[in-house]
Amino acid sequence: MSKIGSSLLVPSVQELAKQSISQVPDRYLVLKQEETPTLINHGVEPSLVESVKLGVHDLFNLPIEEKRKLWQKPGDMEGFGQLFVVSENQKLEWADLFIINTLPSYARDPNLFLNIPQPFRDNLDTYCLQVGKLCMTMIRQMEMALKIKPNELVELFEDISQSMRLNYYPPCPQPEKVIGLSPHSDAGCLTFLLQANEVEGLQIRKDGMWIPISPLPNAFIVNVGDIFEVTIILHNQVFYVTKSNQAQ
Repeated sequence: MSKIGSSLLVPSVQELAKQSISQVPDRYLVLKQEETPTLINHGVEPSLVESVKLGVHDLFNLPIEEKRKLWQKPGDMEGFGQLFVVSENQKLEWADLFIINTLPSYARDPNLFLNIPQPFRDNLDTYCLQVGKLCMTMIRQMEMALKIKPNELVELFEDISQSMRLNYYPPCPQPEKVIGLSPHSDAGCLTFLLQANEVEGLQIRKDGMWIPISPLPNAFIVNVGDIFEVTIILHNQVFYVTKSNQAQ
C-alpha cells in the first residue's frame, strides 16, 4: 500500500511543555486570527470507548525513550510527530500527534503497530473494526436520505482504507499565540472524532465565523470528508445528465 505522504521530523511538544517555559518558540507562534452531527447510541461498545481513551492517555504518557520506538521515520508520516512539515521555517502546531494506518490490516506498519503497548493494541484493533462497521452503516443511511440506489455508495467505499490520528495538546504558556490544529477540511470519506475529555476547543467554520463545539461524553462528532462530498456531487451530476437524456 502506498504511503500517505511524508513530513520532516519535529520535536515533541509534550516534552517541550514539561520544561516550564515562559515563552513559546517562534516556530509555534501564529497570527490571531452550525452544528456538526454528533452521533450517540452508535453501537460502539461504551466500555471499549473508555478503554481506548485510557490507552491514548497512556500512549502519550510513555517515557520519551519508549516513544522514540514509535516516532516517525524520515519520509513517512506514521508514528509520533506532525503532518506535512516540509520546511525548517514552517510554523508548527502546538500539539503532538500519533498517526497510524489501521485498516485493512495488511496496510499496517508491523514495526509500528506491534510496538503499541498492550492492552491498547488489542483494544485499538477491535475499536477500528467497530468504527469501520459504523462508517458503512452511516453510508447506507446517507444513501437512503439522498435517494441513491441501495449499495451504490457502499460498493464505492467498502474497501476504503482507515487511519487514525491521535492529537495531544500539552499546556501552553502563551495559548493566545499558538494553534493546536490548523484550519483544514478532512480529505477522506467520513471522520469519526472522539474526544478523550469534555474540554472545549474544537471549532467549525460556518458563514465565515468559527463556532465552538461542545463535546458530549462517548459521542462521535461526524464530519463529511472531501472525497465523499466530491462523490455525491459527481453522482448528482451523472443523475441529472441521465435524467435529462431520458426526458429527451
